[in-house]
Formats: sequence, structure tokens, C-alpha cells
Amino acid sequence: MGGHGNCRSSLRLGKWGNALNKRCCVPGSSSSSLSASDSQLADSDSYSWPIGSHDIAEAFIPAGRFMMGCHDYHIAHDDAELPTHEVALNAYRIDTTTVTNADFTAFVDATGYRTDAERLGDSAVFYLAVAANRRDILGQPEQTPWWIRVAGADWRHPGGRHSSLAGLENHPVVHVSWHDAMAYCHWSQRRLPTEAEWEFAARGGLEGARYPWGDTPPDDGANWRCNIWQGRFPEQNSAEDGWLTTAPVKAFAPNGWGLWQMVGNVWEWCSDPFDADYYANSPELDPRGPDASECRSLRGGSWMCHDSYCNRYRNSARIGSPPDSTSQNVGFRTVAR
Repeated sequence: MGGHGNCRSSLRLGKWGNALNKRCCVPGSSSSSLSASDSQLADSDSYSWPIGSHDIAEAFIPAGRFMMGCHDYHIAHDDAELPTHEVALNAYRIDTTTVTNADFTAFVDATGYRTDAERLGDSAVFYLAVAANRRDILGQPEQTPWWIRVAGADWRHPGGRHSSLAGLENHPVVHVSWHDAMAYCHWSQRRLPTEAEWEFAARGGLEGARYPWGDTPPDDGANWRCNIWQGRFPEQNSAEDGWLTTAPVKAFAPNGWGLWQMVGNVWEWCSDPFDADYYANSPELDPRGPDASECRSLRGGSWMCHDSYCNRYRNSARIGSPPDSTSQNVGFRTVAR
């Protein structure tokens, strides 16, 4: 897996010692990553597709102000979530779920689009979920040994060439890059949310809350509230919430604005370039990220998150990754243009 450019942030270390570093959430791009000219996202004028339909239900998010960033000062001092700062947003509409495999299939069937993972020929798969021949195993990074670079892994084959989407139609599409998400947005006449829009929506009207449902831990002793790792990461996932990897997009309960799984399940691409220090100079009205960065922002955490090394299934958590990076725990949702 390649370098992560300017995607600086930190993670707490767990049982696997130095291996549990900042690249455990998403693996970064392959060493043979696509250049800008190779990607199908040159600019919006390069698409010659007919405009498609977008059938995901939307939630209306009213205009408002909120304090963006981490309110839990004991857990994220150096995790790119500070300082907290006031943000004002205009009203917008956002998908109630992430884009599913069925939604993405409709896009590909209509356009013939090939994702970055398909064009490159491989993607990152979690080692417990690999479904591939031994010859398909192309690499295992020393720093993040749970990520396996697998030939033939892509959105249609989330575990490798021996896997399929059978039974996963209502699960989030994964192995999609920021480029791929932008291509879907162009086809559907949508856009990716900004980080500020994403966080405001995730909070569901609860000012300063740690999670979309409030401050109660994800496992309140009875029922899990989101799809994250249970057990010992990365050796064993007890799947107490019912899922080893992704869950259906409407599993668990929605937040106060009717949005499902704003944390856990899959990381979600945002439109903003990523800068760990951006909050210190972020504008108050409708911030859209720094002018340039080697990376794009992701929000929400994923099914791999566990407190022993990463507590990023929180409203304010954020990371950055190269726009061509793909993995088994990254998807997206869209907003109206």
C-alpha cells in the first residue's frame, strides 16, 4: 500500500503494538495507484453518460448553527478534531442511507463505468474476509497486516474473486474510491456532502453529542446501536451485533433526522480535501475544506472500529485518504445539488 501524503492523524495503540497506527482505518492507495489522467474523473465535462435516477430516500436538514469538532477533550486532542468551532449551514437534503450495492449496480449498468479498483486490478480486503486463490494475494503491509491486497477484489467481489454480491444487495457498496463516488454523483445529479454537512446531519439535532443517538455507549448492555468490531481486534470478531463485515444499510435505528448508520458500517467519502489543521482556520459559513490536499476526507468510522485502537465511530471523527484508495470498509452517501 502506498503513502498517505498529507493525511496526518493519530490512533491509540492496542495489542498489536506499533502495527495499530494511523493506517488501520483505511489502507491508503496501492503502490501502483492510478494517476489523475488514468482515472475516469478528469472533470465533470468528461462524462458522456445519460443522467440517471437516484432512488434513495432523502432527509431534509434545516439551516442551522452547531459547534463542529470534538466535545470529548479526553479522547481526541491530536486526532484532527480540534478546535471546536461554530459553523453555520444552509438547509440541504441528504440520503437517509449510504449508496447500496443495488444502487451502484444500476449506475454501472447504465453507464458501463469501471471503478478504480477494477481498473487497477486489486483492492484491500480484511484478512478474515478474504475469498480468493493464494495467487491472488499480492501483499500484506507490515504496518497493517490485517489488510491484504487482493487481485480481483472490487465492488462486485468484496472479499476477492470467490465472493459476490449475493445477499448483499442492501449492504453499502464498498471498494469505491472518491473518484468512483464522484462519478456516481455526476450520473445521479447529486454531490458528496461537505464534512460540515455530514457532521451536522450525523448529530441529528443533538448538540455536542458523541454519537448520533446521544452519549450512551454503542453497547448499552442490551442491544448494539451500530456496526463496529466486537471482541479482540484484529484476531477475533464475536459479531455480537450480527455482522462480521458490513450490515444492511437500514440495520440498527436511525438518528433524530431519520438517517441510518451515520457511524459504523462503512467510512463515507466527503467532498472536502483533508487537512488535519483545517479547523484552526475554517470559515464560519458553509466550510468546504482547504483549497488543496493530497487526500480527501472520510467520516463515520466502520465495522472495523474498536476502542482498543480506534474510537472513530463518533460524530466528530475524521480521517483523510488518497482519492484513489479503495478498501472493504469505505462507501459513501450523497446530498442534493
